Amino acid sequence: MLIYPAIDLYEGKAVRLYKGNYAEMTVYSDNPIEIARDFEASGATHIHMVDLEGAKSGTTPNFDTVCYIKNNTSLFVEIGGGVRSMDVIDKYISAGVDRVILGTAAVTSDGFVEAAVDKYGEKIAVGIDIKDGFVAIKGWTEKSELDAFAFAEKMQKIGVKTLICTDISKDGAMQGTNHELYRELSEKFSMQIIASGGVSSIGDVKKLRERNLYGAIIGKAYYTGAVNIKEAVEVAK
Repeated sequence: MLIYPAIDLYEGKAVRLYKGNYAEMTVYSDNPIEIARDFEASGATHIHMVDLEGAKSGTTPNFDTVCYIKNNTSLFVEIGGGVRSMDVIDKYISAGVDRVILGTAAVTSDGFVEAAVDKYGEKIAVGIDIKDGFVAIKGWTEKSELDAFAFAEKMQKIGVKTLICTDISKDGAMQGTNHELYRELSEKFSMQIIASGGVSSIGDVKKLRERNLYGAIIGKAYYTGAVNIKEAVEVAK
């Protein structure tokens, strides 16, 4: 299993939200490249990045920061947040970003995921952010009427290879992750499932590895010191 330490970006800074609430934002660093280098020094090979401003606006205000991290580390970089057009995907892929995550647009724009997968294949992932069993959109500010599992099935049929699944109720709460959700997802689907939201201990990492998940994203637990990335990388192996 791969460990994806996370950097959420807002105004060029590394921040974390509590349960997706922009009003409850903690700034952890004014210099995200230092955090990325710490991940790399700890043995991480992949990094998960989210442009929180982009998630609300559908633009790429933190593009330069993402590119700087890609160009100044050896990390595999995946980015999400505000990717709602092929132009934005083209921009990131052309800049060398390894994988682009579609969220809101995968729900609201029919045909967009198909077109992206047709063009870029495995460089496209879809993020399913789950709120009360339904898919949430627009930076988690709105809940759609789409059942999360039905949506996942649709994505698999389209040819999406990687699914990043977040239980919003667990995100940033440091209360453990939703193991039952990831058990169901891994049993029902053949996609690469990456667990996100609430991975707050080495015990969580061990359990997710035992479920044969493809990856786990570690966010707040790193910033608070609850999880050591070097140890997580070793346990995940």
